[in-house]
Amino acid sequence: VLSSLFSLADNEGANIRETLENAYPYLSSHLDAILEVHGQYVARKQETNSMDFDDLLLNVVRLFQEQEHLRALYGSRFRHILVDEYQDTNYLQSRLIDMLAREHGQLMVVGDDAQSIYSWRGADMENILSFTTRYPAAKTFKIETNYRSVPEILELSNAAIAANEVQIEKQLRSVRPTGEMPPALVPLNDDRMQAKFVVQRIRDLIEEGTDPNEIAVLYRAHFHSMELQMELTRGEIPFRITSGIRFFEQAHIKDVVAFMRFVVNPRDELSFRRMAMLLPGIGPGMAQKLWMRWTACPESRQETPPASFSALMLDFPVPAKSRTAWTQLCYTLDELAPAGKLAGPASMLLSINEAVYDEYMQAAFDNYDQRRQDLLHLAGFSERFESTEDFLSQLSLLGNTDDESAAADLSGGSVTLSTIHQAKGLEWSVVFLIGLCDGMFPHQRVIDDGDLSGLEEERRLFYVGITRAKDQLYLTYPRWNCRAQGGTFMQMPSRFLDEFPAGLVEEWEVE
Repeated sequence: VLSSLFSLADNEGANIRETLENAYPYLSSHLDAILEVHGQYVARKQETNSMDFDDLLLNVVRLFQEQEHLRALYGSRFRHILVDEYQDTNYLQSRLIDMLAREHGQLMVVGDDAQSIYSWRGADMENILSFTTRYPAAKTFKIETNYRSVPEILELSNAAIAANEVQIEKQLRSVRPTGEMPPALVPLNDDRMQAKFVVQRIRDLIEEGTDPNEIAVLYRAHFHSMELQMELTRGEIPFRITSGIRFFEQAHIKDVVAFMRFVVNPRDELSFRRMAMLLPGIGPGMAQKLWMRWTACPESRQETPPASFSALMLDFPVPAKSRTAWTQLCYTLDELAPAGKLAGPASMLLSINEAVYDEYMQAAFDNYDQRRQDLLHLAGFSERFESTEDFLSQLSLLGNTDDESAAADLSGGSVTLSTIHQAKGLEWSVVFLIGLCDGMFPHQRVIDDGDLSGLEEERRLFYVGITRAKDQLYLTYPRWNCRAQGGTFMQMPSRFLDEFPAGLVEEWEVE
């Protein structure tokens, strides 16, 4: 986490305090300690005459600032400079490019401001927007001919991005003939119905002759695909995920489920060891010793949880640095099975996260916010199961699915599931854009902050999603959302769906 923080600060040309406040606000209380670690890290690199990857840029820029004759030497050595994906350059990269091109100005950059979607990792769209200001003699060539998509999809994409105030205006034109169908707008009751619709439509397309490799489902965040992954698995439709590993195979999902598995089955050694090794100071050896201590308890051989885990486990010998966390773990297990009776799966997940796991995630993963959303979504999903045992049984089935197995009539290809960020630069014949609700897409944080630049980046992300489709495009959203212990509430369609003429899409009514 600290490595990512230090890297982001270097690439944005910001100090540690600013980067912490903007990108890692939940760690702000550790500012002094983080500054101390950063100082020692920088000193250690100098002591050992070593650089990390970011230093290869940072120190060159610093060298050119301090040693003008060296900057001039390298500036003359590279007589022509070409930069691709210029909209994704950050502050540090832009400084280096400008320094090298200072004398001769022989600089060509290629980029599309409408596809600038990586500000969260330091990209600065201002580099491409201000290019002609910094290089007044530059000529601009707009490449507006599109060979990928049918005209109906391009008309929608042009209308979708038009609402952005900060942009280099372009109008994409297709060289292809009119398509067989306009983009479809498909409202559905909830996440389950959305998944069922997408899977049924995919099955129809494959039966009609569409290559599964030419079908993709795109979404704003990885957890939006959870229902879909389950439905595809049930339907024996093979799929691959480019936005990461399968939802239920992710480390943070397996971690919290380990608590539940152990409570349901006190003889589950693998789950016990995984759970224990999340605690500070407990490695494989200590986890094994704790397991042996647990198996010495008669209650460990029961098929149901004991009346109180803490009464049995609190006095287990753990390292001093682990004592507080171990105590919290024991009391958390009591919450999962009060008086030996299993709580519901949603209640379990929330207890695990609040008592033990949330703090662990903050320290262990640099994408803490995303993983936290995954767990909240998982808790909401789990409410449909009558018991924790049913929930875990379903996860077991999904976790043991062989990726290579598929129905015979669907052999030879697989559907792609991806976040839009991971799909940039790719294309498919058929694209489903799912989860198009306010709070999901655009992200709730952007809406709450009232951040215009953030909203415009979300709109660019929507534009990138639309333009991945060659022949058919489906825009879907669930009307209702079920949250763990928060009831069911109605969702508003994404505001982006109101920003283009209704005539550009065909609304489908699905029963």
